[in-house]
Amino acid sequence: MTTIYGKTALITGASRGIGRAIALEFAHQGAKRLLLVARDRQRLAELADELQELGVEAIALPLDLSQPAEVSIAVAKAWRDHGPIHCLVNCAGVAHQAPFLQSRLPQVQEEIAINLVGMYTITRLMARRMVAQHEGTIVNVSSLMGKLAAPTMATYSATKFAILGFTQALRGELAGHNVRVVSLLPSLTDTDMVRNLRWFRWILPMTPEQVAQALTRGLSRGRSEILVGWQSHLALWGQRFAPWLMEKVLQWAAPLPQTRWELGKLRMMRG
Repeated sequence: MTTIYGKTALITGASRGIGRAIALEFAHQGAKRLLLVARDRQRLAELADELQELGVEAIALPLDLSQPAEVSIAVAKAWRDHGPIHCLVNCAGVAHQAPFLQSRLPQVQEEIAINLVGMYTITRLMARRMVAQHEGTIVNVSSLMGKLAAPTMATYSATKFAILGFTQALRGELAGHNVRVVSLLPSLTDTDMVRNLRWFRWILPMTPEQVAQALTRGLSRGRSEILVGWQSHLALWGQRFAPWLMEKVLQWAAPLPQTRWELGKLRMMRG
């Protein structure tokens, strides 16, 4: 069982969406200090001010997780100035949507750099310190797409599958050091990141606040994997008992070109 009351947490991707909602929820749950990591300096400053009004010490750490040297320096300084840090929430992520044959390598590289390599970099630095203090919780934000790969989101799905594997392996390695490692799996969430994407049919989006509340409930109940929303549970039930049907449903729900005109346009773009 994990409670955030009176603790210090570092949250990546904190400037918007789920990361921002988690910071606010942690504040309402009595966190002592929140270290806020993201690339958007202005949004971080605005969130820090909002958290300070709630009576929580908040420190904005503008940082690009794809730059390992910068991350190493920032974590060492944060631990020196504000530590010990009891909880790390890896929420930073990017998503690009395109049929695979239209995907672009720079976007693929960005997804891997932020979603995976950035998460690995900061987790390695934080986990070593948590092991030394014999206490800590690491939350890695994956997705329902880490369980069910979705057409038009191949690389994003791949990174989210990888996060689950990374989390499971790390959980086993760090358990003996009193460091919990937890995965959070939201379904489609109405955030800035997804508003420019073509949404899948029949999916009802969740709010970031619902995801944040599910996280704190899951932590308090000692869950190692926190699946958010009834749609996610239904989808995984279908995947377990009728995987062929779920594959068809995902194909029907995906925003793929359906008409001859759309298919012809796609062929012209390929050419």
